[in-house]
Amino acid sequence: MLYYSGVSRHLGNVDHGDTITDFLPMERARGITIQSAAISFNWPPKQHLAQGQTPKTINLIDTPGHQDFRFEVDRCLPVLDGAVCIIDAVKGVEAHTERVWASAQQYSIPRLVYVNKLDRDGASFQRSVLDVASRLNAWPLVCQIPLWDKTGDEFQGVVDVLERRGLRWSSNGTCSLVKEQTLRANEALWDEMETARVKLIERLCEDDDELVEAFSEQGADLPSSLVKASIRRVVRTANGSVVPVFAGSSLRNIGVEPLLDAVVDYLPNPQETHDVEVRIGQEARMLGDVMARDVATEGGKKAKGGKGNKASTDPSKTGALASVFKVVNDPSLFAGTHGMLTFVRVYHGSLHKNAQVWNANLAKFEKPFQIAQVSAAKIGEIPYLAPGQIGAVTGLKSARTGDTLHILPTSTQNMNLTTADLRAMTIRPPDVGPAVAFVSVEAYGQVETKKLADALDKISREDPSLRWQRGEEAGSEDTFVLSGMGQLHLDVAMDRLRTTYRVNASFSDVQVDYKECLATATTGPTRHVYDRTVANKAGMAACTVEVERIEEGEASELQQQQKTHRDEPGEASFYFQRDGNVFVIRFEGGGENTVFPFDLDMVSRQLFSGAYGALARGPRRGSPLHGCKVTIVFNAKTDYGGADTDGHIVNAALHGVRNALRGAHDKGLVGVLEPVMNVRIACPDDSAGAIQRDITGSRGGVVLEVRESSSAGASSSTSSTAGDSPIDLAQVYAPPDPYVSIQSLREAKRGVTRLLEIVAKVPLKEMLAYDTRLRSMTGGRHSFTMELGSFERVVGSREKNV
Repeated sequence: MLYYSGVSRHLGNVDHGDTITDFLPMERARGITIQSAAISFNWPPKQHLAQGQTPKTINLIDTPGHQDFRFEVDRCLPVLDGAVCIIDAVKGVEAHTERVWASAQQYSIPRLVYVNKLDRDGASFQRSVLDVASRLNAWPLVCQIPLWDKTGDEFQGVVDVLERRGLRWSSNGTCSLVKEQTLRANEALWDEMETARVKLIERLCEDDDELVEAFSEQGADLPSSLVKASIRRVVRTANGSVVPVFAGSSLRNIGVEPLLDAVVDYLPNPQETHDVEVRIGQEARMLGDVMARDVATEGGKKAKGGKGNKASTDPSKTGALASVFKVVNDPSLFAGTHGMLTFVRVYHGSLHKNAQVWNANLAKFEKPFQIAQVSAAKIGEIPYLAPGQIGAVTGLKSARTGDTLHILPTSTQNMNLTTADLRAMTIRPPDVGPAVAFVSVEAYGQVETKKLADALDKISREDPSLRWQRGEEAGSEDTFVLSGMGQLHLDVAMDRLRTTYRVNASFSDVQVDYKECLATATTGPTRHVYDRTVANKAGMAACTVEVERIEEGEASELQQQQKTHRDEPGEASFYFQRDGNVFVIRFEGGGENTVFPFDLDMVSRQLFSGAYGALARGPRRGSPLHGCKVTIVFNAKTDYGGADTDGHIVNAALHGVRNALRGAHDKGLVGVLEPVMNVRIACPDDSAGAIQRDITGSRGGVVLEVRESSSAGASSSTSSTAGDSPIDLAQVYAPPDPYVSIQSLREAKRGVTRLLEIVAKVPLKEMLAYDTRLRSMTGGRHSFTMELGSFERVVGSREKNV
């Protein structure tokens, strides 16, 4: 994309380590994407535009594909206007793809699908299209079909179904049109193209009344402009249930330019996207309902954005709202920057340098030193960021991933909220999943210990899915514990500590991060009074605490119940969810009109902070608690000790929850949980039996399914991430692969072996070094992916070993 748009003069290659967005040394060494990278470019190039036309600016965020870096993807999703889902034509839809697709569904992000690597042995466009329907539960709109040579053996280009034209790429990446008579000469290809076009229009008519009207008047032979307009409408409104599908091979530069055209043609711009959800305390509202109608970037109704929007360039009048989706601290990459580089997406108004910025999450002011557009590892200063733009800010000393930034207006008279509510308004941050693995780190000497603590603070600010503890929490004053989402995630973090921060320390092997849980339904309510001196201040605070066990997945149900909960007069409630635990804070004893003698939002966060800290280290083995619902009742008349008791409130919740858990442990009612992974292994059929026996035997796992790797996911729907019900694959159009009729000839020629896919659930402890074991059983002819499935109770002999 960057090469064809003119940003780069050379074609980067992951295997050669010279790609632009994968600029970290470890990314280039391993040939993978580790962290998301942002870059802006224009499309189409000016030389391809008619006089008077201007190119569109595309803000591209390249995200990782490995499961361990799922948070890198999750934190970018809320700021996107659209997404391109890239599918490996050999592997089809993978487990990680399904999970990210489901996350994109939550944010209603319009999507395109690009089927990549069609030049590889074993690639199947047909299977990939069926996978979109069966495993992503989205209706595929086949906009292109692959163009093969006469033998059906070499992938050469694509056939544009809408324009009825062929595009062929030479070995040097040059694209040329295939003459119409050449296409017509291949009757099977021409007929397939016509079939694809009719099926595409028929599918669009299911969702677009405007196209139905045109179809009834003109028949199936509709102009491509009408069909493209219909695709654009459907992509913007179907919420991922209908998705255009394109074909190509990025290694051979096939299909990249048409994909960029599709991004411009079908994905919405910032003024056409759905309104963004904001939170004011516990209340969820839409930004367009809150901000002034004439300046809010709401659904494209009024906002104009860009340099032409004069109303948005004076933040003192309209204010500004932006979300932090990434924080980077690497002076070697961003020379001359001041402190950390904070990546933001602007939703309303304009973000200017030297303007005072209010961080709603931290309740403090900061001042940006510089506003910049970023091109991977290069930055260029600009005067401001307009609505819809993505850029970077330097000079913010405290901002973290997920924070909301404001430039507060001089008046809120044109807004549907008070100044206090505006200061508390936040954009929904990404959810951080529980850690599944950890390493112990011990620095050499006091100087290195301080250096290590500072480095851990910075990398956890960059990546909140990395957590660390020290001292009593880690078991020793000189020992640090760093927790993360998997072995690769922690390997990368340790490499950064050694190379970027140059910390001199010893690191343990990666170990499983076990959790603790209640082995009883509830601890029962207990009241705790905290009246010790805190920060040289006498005071008192109390609360009533109850800890209950919840099952896997029950947290989401409780969250939905909380949305419909209505408080009684004189009461108020707040809800928090973190690391698989639910926290419900209830206030009682409010006066008339439910007036409390303290800031409800602030005190609820203090109580949550105390309770969350108590769950961080359980009473049985010092592991975090998981699967708990903590209910704290705080009575304004009996539990509140006055305005100077902030520390007492935190400690009341902290010790109250700790005492409840300690009481359960004394009765033997605290158990141990371990992470159990959803595992997929593709292997030759002659190795499948040994692998299954190994999984179900010494590994303590369960094999759920064994299926043909070439037809994985094509037989039935395994996901309902988009539509309400599974899609009938008999109704899905997927063009046949040209080599199906000569499959036996291709297999004889290439020596292709039958591949099976094993789907299993296995404890993470048995999977940490399993790739090496698989290599010995398959001779290296396998692929292996896993993601967190659930935390399950450890019982019997396994519990004793833990």
